Amino acid sequence: MSRIRMARALLLASAMWLSVSTVALAQNARERYQSAVDRDADVRLAIDKALAANPPSELLSQAVKVMTSFESIVRRYPTSGYADNALWQAASLADATYKKFSRPEDLDRAIRMYRWLVQEYPASSLVSRAKSQLSLLDRPAPAAPAAPAPTATLTGIQRTVLPDTVRVTLELDREVSYREERLAGPARVFFDLKGVQLTPALMDRVLSYPSDIVNKIRVGRHPDNMVRVVLDLEDVSRYSVFTLYGPFRLVIDAERAAVRTAAASSVAIPAPLPPPAPPEPAPLAAAPAPIETSRAPGPPAPLASPASPAANGIGGYSIARQLGLGVSRIVIDPGHGGHDPGVLGKGLSEASLVLDIALRLEKLLLKEPGVDVVLTRRTDVYIPLEERTEIANRQSADLFLSIHANSSRNTAAKGIETYFLSFASSPEAEAVAARENSASEREMHQLPDIIKAIALNNKLDESRDLASMVQEALVTNLRKSNREIRSRGVKKAPFVVLIGAAMPSVLAEISFVTNKQELQLLKTAGYKQKIAESLQAAVLRYRRSLKGTAAIAMQDR
Repeated sequence: MSRIRMARALLLASAMWLSVSTVALAQNARERYQSAVDRDADVRLAIDKALAANPPSELLSQAVKVMTSFESIVRRYPTSGYADNALWQAASLADATYKKFSRPEDLDRAIRMYRWLVQEYPASSLVSRAKSQLSLLDRPAPAAPAAPAPTATLTGIQRTVLPDTVRVTLELDREVSYREERLAGPARVFFDLKGVQLTPALMDRVLSYPSDIVNKIRVGRHPDNMVRVVLDLEDVSRYSVFTLYGPFRLVIDAERAAVRTAAASSVAIPAPLPPPAPPEPAPLAAAPAPIETSRAPGPPAPLASPASPAANGIGGYSIARQLGLGVSRIVIDPGHGGHDPGVLGKGLSEASLVLDIALRLEKLLLKEPGVDVVLTRRTDVYIPLEERTEIANRQSADLFLSIHANSSRNTAAKGIETYFLSFASSPEAEAVAARENSASEREMHQLPDIIKAIALNNKLDESRDLASMVQEALVTNLRKSNREIRSRGVKKAPFVVLIGAAMPSVLAEISFVTNKQELQLLKTAGYKQKIAESLQAAVLRYRRSLKGTAAIAMQDR
C-alpha cells in the first residue's frame, strides 16, 4: 500500500472513530437522562402524597439521589443537548421538595441549579423559566444554627444623580461580605450584608425618589444580623458594583436605558463623607525615548517641612507608615510571556499587550525624580511565577505591580478589577486566580507553607490601599475614552505571583480580551497609553500618601 493510500485510510479510520465516539457519548447522556427522568417522576408523585410535617427519610434520600443524578449528567456531558434539561429537572425537583418540606438545603440547591443554568447555558429555552423561578425565591440565605454578633455598622446611604447613571453608596465602618442578586417582576436588585447592624436613622427606612431609575431604596433587617438593602429599578439597562476603602463603601452604579440629561445632585443619610480625590491625570505628551533603568534625575526641590503621612484605608498607620518608609524602586511585572501567551484574542495576546503597557509605564515613571523601575521581563520570554516575586525581593523593591488582561466564557463580561493577596472572596475571584496560577510550578505538598504565607501577609493594608488607587485611577481615566467601562471593584485572591513579595503588591486586570469592544480598544496605541498613564497616576498617588509631597521632594533631593 502506498503512503498516500495509507494516510487516507488512517484519516478515514480516525473520522469513523470520532463519529462513533460522539454518537456513543450522546447515547450515554440520553440513557442517563431518561433513567433520571423516570425516577424523578416517581419521587415527585411520592412528595405530593407525603405529609409536609412528617416527611419519610427514605423519600428525602431518594429525592437527593435523583438531583445528584441530574447534576452528574451536567458535569460528565456539559456540551450535550441534555445538560440544560438536567439542570432544570434538578432545580425544579429541589424547588418542589423545599416548598413541601421547607428544608433550607433544598432551597440552596434549587437556587444554585437555577443560577447554573442561567449562567452557563444562556441560549437555552429554559433560561427565562429559570429566571422566573429565581425571582420567586427572593429571600435571605437560610439561618445558621447560631447567629454571629454584628461586626459592622451601616452608617449611611448616599445617592448621587449623574447624567446617565444613578450612584448609590452604602457606607460601613468596616469591610463586610455580601450577596447580591437582580430580580424581575418588579425590577429590583438587593444586597444582603452579613454581620451588620443599622444606625437608628436607617432602621427600616424606605427612601423614595419619584420619576427616577432608582425610585426607592428600602432598608430591612433579617435574622442572624443580616441587613438587606433593596433598590427598586425602572428603565435600568445595567448596573455595576465595586468596593472602595477608607471607609469601606459598597458602590452601585445603575445606568439609564436611555441617556438623559440631569443635574448632578446628592442626598445622604446621614451626611456622607466626601468622595476620594481623583488621581492627578498624567501628561498626554508623547513618551520620551527609553532611558536606562536607574534613578531619574530631577531639579533640586525646595526645602520644606515633611508632611505627615495619611492614614491607610482602614484609618490606621501600618508599620511602614509608622517608620516613615517611602517608595523609590518599583517592579513592574508584565504577566505571561514565552510559551505562555496568556489569553488569546483575535490578533492580540495577553503577553504582548501587557508587555507593551509595562514598557510605556516604565517610561512615564522614569520621568519622576527619585524613582527606579525594574521590569521582570522586557521581551517575549517566559518567567516562572515564583521567580517574578523573587526578582522584586532581590532588587529590594518598594512596590510590586503585576499587569494582566482578563477573560471569560461569557463574551459580554467586561471591565476592570484589581487584586491584592488574600484568600478569594467570591467564585469569580477563585476562577481568575485559578487561571492566572495555572503556570505555577508549585506542588501540593507546599500547600501548608503557601497558606501560612497568605495568612501572615504583613503588607495587607498597604496592598489594599494600593489596589484601591489603581482601580480608581484606571476606571476614572479610561471612562473618558470608553463610556461603557465597568468597575468590577477591588478584590482579594491567592495569586502565586504575589505570594512571598516583601513589599505592597497588587495584580491589575486591565480589561477583558474576550470582550469584542474592549479588545478593539486594547489594540490601539492611544488606549494602551491611557492605561499606562492611569497606572502611573495610581503609583504616584500611593507614593504621596505614604510621606506627603514635601517629604518626597526632600527625600529625592
